[in-house]
Amino acid sequence: MELKIVESCRIDKFLWAARFYKTRGLAAEEIGKGRIKLGGQAVKASRDVKAGDTLEMLRDGLLTVVKVLAVSEQRGPASLAQALYEETAQSIAARQKAQDMRRFTHEPAASIEQGRPTKRDRRTLEQARSSSAQWNDRWSAEL
Repeated sequence: MELKIVESCRIDKFLWAARFYKTRGLAAEEIGKGRIKLGGQAVKASRDVKAGDTLEMLRDGLLTVVKVLAVSEQRGPASLAQALYEETAQSIAARQKAQDMRRFTHEPAASIEQGRPTKRDRRTLEQARSSSAQWNDRWSAEL
């Protein structure tokens, strides 16, 4: 299968065809939230993108910068979709650094020694809370 290359197309169609987003609707939603920039400026979903443009995408809290090599309105296999763009060296380095940070940092959930409180623990907590603060003490206008 070969993708039909065109001169320009809508940015939401390009993001869908290049497999950055699963649907055009998701791509348009991200564009609407201002997470996609074309040449450093926020754009609307109807804006045309052409070969040579630079796209900045904020995905998963990480800025991804790609240069558009070719434009297609047709979605195809991932191997062909990757030929439509090229990620910049700085973007690749930033993504790799973030990956390493996730790999080598401490997992916050590992420090939890106990899980949720049991029913008995919850009742004890509620009893302790209710005995220490009475209704009138809590909402007194004299304080």
